[in-house]
Amino acid sequence: MSESASPHVLRLQDLRKSYQVGTALETEVLHGIDFELRRGEFTALVGPSGSGKTTLLNLIGLLDTPTSGELYLLDRPTRELDDAARTALRGGSIGFVFQFHHLIQAFGVLDNVLMPALVQGARRSAELERRALELLEAVGLGAHAHKRPSELSGGQQQRVAIARALLTRPPLVLADEPTGNLDTHSADDVFALLRRFNREFGCAVLVVTHDPRLAHRCDRIVDLVDGRLVGDRAIVAEAG
Repeated sequence: MSESASPHVLRLQDLRKSYQVGTALETEVLHGIDFELRRGEFTALVGPSGSGKTTLLNLIGLLDTPTSGELYLLDRPTRELDDAARTALRGGSIGFVFQFHHLIQAFGVLDNVLMPALVQGARRSAELERRALELLEAVGLGAHAHKRPSELSGGQQQRVAIARALLTRPPLVLADEPTGNLDTHSADDVFALLRRFNREFGCAVLVVTHDPRLAHRCDRIVDLVDGRLVGDRAIVAEAG
């Protein structure tokens, strides 16, 4: 099946991750994860601290490699990719939004949004800047394009991070506790933006969250406990 025809952005097959492999202290922290994420799906990954959520997200984001099993991104097997191929696939396919927005304080807001494309080798052009400015307008920060991140509130900085994640129109957005440092109002704004772009761009979104209120506004909730998926349920939107 061609990439464009596949209904899946992500497929995990018997994915396992161990640390200190080959020593007496070898510890397996992910135990045979099977999981699929379809195009355009908005899914919450939940579980207690220490359940393996961060480890799993690092594997999905191609920031680490599994010990065994396979991870297919856009139907491409990834476990045996070399670092260069992994970096290229990650940069072209995945947008990241973290709890700590990781904006570069020495650069202006617009430059921060442009960063993923420039790192991938894109030429800075009027068209690329136009796309970045459109995203800043969409997150309500068009007037702040030439400010430094330190001049913005925490919620505004997280909105810049969302614009940055979406610049390359990735088919998959990974959001790791994106509202964890925000007040309720700012958290709702950030979540609504992720939801809006999920619908407008058709990107799949996987959100790690401890907030059950936000999790239940997703399409689906996946439960990870002690390195195992123990629940996977669709959320039915309430009428009105």
